[in-house]
Amino acid sequence: MSSGGAEDDIPQGERKTVTDFCYLLDKSKQLFNGLRDLPQYGQKQWQSYFGRTFDVYTKLWKFQQQHRQVLDNRYGLKRWQIGEIASKIGQLYYHYYLRTSETSYLNEAFSFYSAIRQRSYYSQVNKEDRPELVVKKLRYYARFIVVCLLLNKMDVVKDLVKELSDEIEDYTHRFNTEDQVEWNLVLQEVAAFIEADPVMVLNDDNTIVITSNRLAETGAPLLEQGMIVGQLSLADALIIGNCNNQVKFSELTVDMFRMLQALEREPMNLASQMNKPGIQEPADKPTRRENPHKYLLYKPTFSQLYTFLAASFKELPANSVLLIYLSATGVFPTGRSDGEGPYDFGGVLTNSNRDIINGDAIHKRNQSHKEMHCLHPGDLYPFTRKPLFIVVDSSNSVAYKNFTNLFGQPLVCLLSPTAYPKALQDQSQRGSLFTLFLNNPLMAFLFVSGLSSMRRGLWEKCQEYLRKINRDIAQLLTHSRSIDQAFLQFFGDEFLRLLLTRFVFCSATMRMHKAFRVGREPLKTKFT
Repeated sequence: MSSGGAEDDIPQGERKTVTDFCYLLDKSKQLFNGLRDLPQYGQKQWQSYFGRTFDVYTKLWKFQQQHRQVLDNRYGLKRWQIGEIASKIGQLYYHYYLRTSETSYLNEAFSFYSAIRQRSYYSQVNKEDRPELVVKKLRYYARFIVVCLLLNKMDVVKDLVKELSDEIEDYTHRFNTEDQVEWNLVLQEVAAFIEADPVMVLNDDNTIVITSNRLAETGAPLLEQGMIVGQLSLADALIIGNCNNQVKFSELTVDMFRMLQALEREPMNLASQMNKPGIQEPADKPTRRENPHKYLLYKPTFSQLYTFLAASFKELPANSVLLIYLSATGVFPTGRSDGEGPYDFGGVLTNSNRDIINGDAIHKRNQSHKEMHCLHPGDLYPFTRKPLFIVVDSSNSVAYKNFTNLFGQPLVCLLSPTAYPKALQDQSQRGSLFTLFLNNPLMAFLFVSGLSSMRRGLWEKCQEYLRKINRDIAQLLTHSRSIDQAFLQFFGDEFLRLLLTRFVFCSATMRMHKAFRVGREPLKTKFT
């Protein structure tokens, strides 16, 4: 506001408008900063706080829209400040998605981030001699890219990467800052991430078709009428990524990204679904949502992993399943072991504060002790008191082969191969073949068949064949008299049913492919 005598000339109503705006702005910043202090685990403690934050930002956004002219003239409101509010709302929606696994909130985040770009809210930032404002703009681009990746809007991602590259070049040229290397690394990571898929689907004009791997209405094979399966449903999932040197962006490895999408339904637009324009509060979410809640853990320590695991276990509802997905470097024991217990075969890597040895295997230094920075099969035994579905994608997945069911609850372990043919091994940085089969089995099948592209029409025809194969696999499993009952107890859930049929397809492909036959550890399944 203007100072001195000019301030006395401001009408009382306009002065109140500015005061109210300042109050809402300060309150919104206070609540937003407080989000960092909320516990990352548990599904109850944070909801009321998020609700209050959404409420204040809803009022702030509507207030600046209704009083834009007064705020422009009396407060000096700048377009980048409006962009900052919109960016915070986009972040709120994104973090609410992470907390709830409700994919519809990704669309809401996208709509606010997209509005910032379309209305050029940050366009004047480069004219001000304030590097911290430019950094806000760069961070906005990085967050927008993450949301677009999760929504498979790859055309938008490519445009954003180009714009971000130009912005970084201008930023480093003007301010000669020390974070140039970090921002260039961001560009390299996202470029590698969007090129991770080994097979392209092409239109007739050679443009790339963007395919989605979330669960669609016709995705999982339907259960036959009268088919007797369990009534368990997947409620919670821990998706853990700790592979050395795998492509990642924003603490999301390619494997984590693929498994994340395999456990979600296609997102819906909340505003169009409920005929409500503008900001949709979390309380407005649709009643019918069946996505399992997920925790995404990038290179967690053992303590972090166990804390999140215990929180999921504690809050797991009755007749529900906890899924643990481990995409991690193998940890192998050295020397001979006197026993064959759950801590004698190593496991998968957890993070430590020490320097991590490069390479695919981390070996213990003292042969008389067990590996400390490692998730052993025995570490998961306490959680088999409830239905547990484990997927291990690791060079030491075989450590989980003799997983013991102590409490008689449904338990399945899907284990990856421990080695791959040399030609496929070279592509491991772009994500594991095993996880690709669980996420996009047709792309994985084409990859092992030596194909790098396919026309859209043929792709859709192959997808139809694959759906029929999935239906046949489902019938074989449910009609078998010798199959372990654990399979059928999990088979009532669409997500788990799809993972099981895709695992069988993956197993059959690898067992029949000649490149996998010689000297390879076959795919393993453990069910009890």
